[in-house]
Amino acid sequence: MPEPVPGSMPASAPREYRTPQVVRDPALPERVTVYEVGPRDGLQNERAVVPTAVKVDLVERLLDAGLPYVEATSLVHPRWVPQLADAADVLAALVDRLGDHARDLPVLVPNERGLERAYDLGLRHIAVFASATDSFARRNLNRSLDEQYAMFEPVMTRARAAGMRVRAYVSMCFGDPWEGDVPLDQVVTAGKRLMDLGAEQLSLGDTIGVGTPGHVTALLDALNAAGLPDDVLALHAHDTYGQALGNVAAALRHGVTTFDTSAGGLGGCPYAESATGNLATEDLLWMLDGLGISTGVSLPRVVETSAWLEPHLDHELTSRAYRALGGSGS
Repeated sequence: MPEPVPGSMPASAPREYRTPQVVRDPALPERVTVYEVGPRDGLQNERAVVPTAVKVDLVERLLDAGLPYVEATSLVHPRWVPQLADAADVLAALVDRLGDHARDLPVLVPNERGLERAYDLGLRHIAVFASATDSFARRNLNRSLDEQYAMFEPVMTRARAAGMRVRAYVSMCFGDPWEGDVPLDQVVTAGKRLMDLGAEQLSLGDTIGVGTPGHVTALLDALNAAGLPDDVLALHAHDTYGQALGNVAAALRHGVTTFDTSAGGLGGCPYAESATGNLATEDLLWMLDGLGISTGVSLPRVVETSAWLEPHLDHELTSRAYRALGGSGS
């Protein structure tokens, strides 16, 4: 039989990957909770003001994609985060659209004044945002590392007494742009104090994205040793150095099952210029889908949501999976 002439074989279209090939790792959890922070943590650092109606639509679209938690906004003073100055209007519109369910959407509450606003709106799920370092606490909260707990104690105590769910973020867990390396025991102390004040879940923030998988494992080991099990912990990764998914994989193998993400990779931090976008919801979903880990979230619906949102921003979204699946630059 003669050898085929190069270029003479009939061309066939290459496979278009719309879903990953599933290879299950039995050592990993069977189900993961994806905690969407795009409407709050994602939008708060946007330069161009996003209209209220767009924010409301964004929350509703993310819920329709199957995300079980969508952090709607922050009841912070408009002077500190002008992008979220319309928080009350956003929440009122969500109640009109979604009914009582909207009151269960998590909302960041910075202090007692924010808690009063949450009461007035009938909210049932709040979050507080603390720091593992003194420098960031002073810049973000205008409090020292120790003084922040005195501010959070009445907020968390009153919220729990009112039957509210309380989540606590602790930022700068893996590095601080002003202080450098952050000792593990310093993070453990901050996390334990927040849990002792009444938080039901502790989200560990790699605010500037410098963490690595070994560092994640070491911190989780230290937190476990201090009495905080994996099932009360979440990882909030930023992808500054491209380590976010590797850090998620390390946390998954350790037993953590809640991960914070932002649609399209939207986000940053207005008080830490070196903080780039959050781990993208699409990127995490592609990895989890490939691992056969259930989330209840539709990756195509999230991609559609990011594609709808992008024209309302003044920049392209950074999620690799989003771009590969039809987003900007694909």
